[in-house]
Amino acid sequence: MFAVSPSARPVSAQPRSVPLSATLAVNEALARRARLGLPVLPLGFGEAGIPIHPALTEALSAAADRGGYGPVAGSEELREAVAGYWTRRDLPTGADRIVAGPGSKPLLFALLLALGGAVAVPKPSWVSYAAQAALLDGDPVTIATPPGEGGVPSPALLADACVRAKAAGRPLRAVVVTLPDNPTGTLASAGTVRKLCEAAREHDLVIISDEIYRDLVHDPAQPVPSPATWAPERTVVTTALSKSLAAGGWRLGVARLPDGPFGTALRDSLTGIASELWSSAPAPVQHAAAYAFGEPPELVDHIDLSRRLHASVVRAVADRFTAAGAHVARPQGGFYLYPDLGPLRDRLGAAHAVTTGAGLTGLLLERHGVGVLPGSAFGDDEDALRMRVAPSLLYGPDDEHRLAALRSPDPVALPWIATALDRLSEALADIVRPALEPVPGAC
Repeated sequence: MFAVSPSARPVSAQPRSVPLSATLAVNEALARRARLGLPVLPLGFGEAGIPIHPALTEALSAAADRGGYGPVAGSEELREAVAGYWTRRDLPTGADRIVAGPGSKPLLFALLLALGGAVAVPKPSWVSYAAQAALLDGDPVTIATPPGEGGVPSPALLADACVRAKAAGRPLRAVVVTLPDNPTGTLASAGTVRKLCEAAREHDLVIISDEIYRDLVHDPAQPVPSPATWAPERTVVTTALSKSLAAGGWRLGVARLPDGPFGTALRDSLTGIASELWSSAPAPVQHAAAYAFGEPPELVDHIDLSRRLHASVVRAVADRFTAAGAHVARPQGGFYLYPDLGPLRDRLGAAHAVTTGAGLTGLLLERHGVGVLPGSAFGDDEDALRMRVAPSLLYGPDDEHRLAALRSPDPVALPWIATALDRLSEALADIVRPALEPVPGAC
């Protein structure tokens, strides 16, 4: 222990109060319960839950001796590979339009910093959109999404919000969308995205389209309606290695910037900010990412298997919530669902005095060790009995189990996944049971 100098004085400065991200907080709460030997059912943390493909780790190892700084925007090798990735998705792209960073979170923050001004985000939406906007420019403008189409604000409500914001002297500068969506697991329709692009053009908004889950749309024949198709001059598209390839800990994200004068100016601003914040993304990871974005057959097959696994398990979980009486929009991509227990509000209130989403998720955690996040963590109303559920950590406790789940034609039948699903059903049945109804098996 260090001795305190007698001349020491208290520090008057107060650090800015910034709460821990809700997704990370629930993970830590579950870890604490597990250390105490209490049962846990981890459904809160948005991690892909599959092993990294050996070919990807080999590519990383092959570049482990690259210790020098590289170009701020990313290596030419990586930018060329990423340009090819988007070109194959009907978004023709030059390598000069690509900027890489240490994860899509820092890239998003740098983009918002470069653009300045107020930001519109969907309601609900991934926790960091609103948090980052608040760090930069005060509270974001949250806009409800159309029913069953998470991730994209209602175009009509967005246009109205633009008029109101301008009249209030705080005009909107950008809108963030997610395709497919976190937290709802749904995918907005092409018609809705097209109308959003029309509203953005009319009100001069920049669109930031987070498409980190686009390769995990459950139906591979289902196209992803990127705003870059209808508003290429004002759309930035981002993605990363963390979801489709489960390499979140490697921290590598990329942004595709628009062509034209605005895109050039944005690139200059973004790389200038990057040069002061992170200098360059890690060189070994860039090399592995270049290999990944080149889409070799072994990684394409790996992603196909993970897509099938995510779809199978998330739909099985949705079925368990539906059976318990919740309303659930059918998940279409990624590994999330967003059940609404509103139809059971009276029963939950009578039996457990639950009136808010946080109260509901707290009940599930304390009573059954079920870790989920309330909709309020994603900008939803406090009294909404909605929650984000992420079943991807049910695939297994180690790589042996996860590989078995990945390769299984029927993963929900595997004992460890089936047991977890049954535990979830038991927990839901318990909390929604009428207050005077006896517990099955009780004396």
